[in-house]
Amino acid sequence: MGKRIFDASFKRMAIDLSYARGSVKEVADELGIDPGRLSKWRQKDSSPVRSTEGLSDDQKEIKRLQKELKEAQMERDMDPMLTHVCGSKKAVSIFSKGDGRYTDS
Repeated sequence: MGKRIFDASFKRMAIDLSYARGSVKEVADELGIDPGRLSKWRQKDSSPVRSTEGLSDDQKEIKRLQKELKEAQMERDMDPMLTHVCGSKKAVSIFSKGDGRYTDS
C-alpha cells in the first residue's frame, strides 16, 4: 500500500474533531489514521485554543454557542467529504458528534 496523502480540509476536520472530542487516539482510530500523525498535525496547527478562564457568564455562553455553531457548520461541510471517503452518510453522524466528555472550561 502506498503512502496516503491527506488534503488540507481533511486535516482541518481531523484537528477540529480531535479538539472537540478531547481525544487524539479516539478520532485517529475512527478516521483510520495514526494517532502520531494527528498529534503532529495539531502541533503544526496555528489555530489558538482559547480558555474560558476569566470570562463572564455571558461571554462563556457566547463561546459555547459559537462552538455549537462551528460544530454544526463542520458537520454540514463534512457531509459530502465523508460520504465520498466512507461511502456512507451514517459516517457523518459517527465522526461529527462528540461523546460529551469534552468541556470548554
